[in-house]
Amino acid sequence: MKNFFSRKKNQKDTISPAESDVIDWTKDRKQEITHLKQMEKYRKEYLGNVSHELKTPIFNIQGYILTLLDGGIDDSDVNRMYLERAEKSINRMISIVDDLGIISSLESGELKLEITRFNIIHLVEEVFETQEIRAKEYNVTLKHTHSSHKPIFVEADRERIYQVLNNLVLNSINYGKKNGVTTISFTGIGENIMVEIADNGIGIAKQDIPRLFERFYRVDRSRSRNLGGTGLGLAIVKHIIEAHKQTVSLNSKIKKGSTFSFTLRKGE
Repeated sequence: MKNFFSRKKNQKDTISPAESDVIDWTKDRKQEITHLKQMEKYRKEYLGNVSHELKTPIFNIQGYILTLLDGGIDDSDVNRMYLERAEKSINRMISIVDDLGIISSLESGELKLEITRFNIIHLVEEVFETQEIRAKEYNVTLKHTHSSHKPIFVEADRERIYQVLNNLVLNSINYGKKNGVTTISFTGIGENIMVEIADNGIGIAKQDIPRLFERFYRVDRSRSRNLGGTGLGLAIVKHIIEAHKQTVSLNSKIKKGSTFSFTLRKGE
């Protein structure tokens, strides 16, 4: 029996409906198998990353407790110091779990956006107030280019956009430079407003940019952990903006700085 899969394209004979169905079924199964393999690889990487991120605070807590049990608890200075360190590690674990919950809810569609009309200038100023102490610690100036007396209204989930702005401003402070500047600007583009968060910090290498919004992806792992990040901030930014049916992008150059941009619908 002649194998119809071996036919050449230039052959004049036609494929029967039954043969066409078999070919279509084979293609579908191949695509399904490829997709399942990709998902399995993604699942293993994801679980490996979660495990890796949680191990550090867990081992830290274990070390602090063992030190206290070995006699450190009898020294008032030592026991307080190690209890405070244990609390920081616990807070880090809570942050990781909370951020994972947000991403999972966004991906599954369980987290519903509460769209309202609000002045994004006021929201930016709230974020600046939140990060004021951190910015002073790093000698970074926070500013926006728009007059506080001229509102810019957008339609979005105010709480989620606060998270986006807070994550991006915090990121710019952490990876900025001493005596640096973080600037937020606004540009009208048709029915949307483009928000840009720019810094003059260390910048990001071209090869790292495509992966920067992935969960747990870090350009500099040692520095990121020292800064206390969960490695999920930019992934959350991406998911929140995409949940608004909008886009987020990054332009960066080493030693020149980075500019994160995202769009939101104008609030008429």
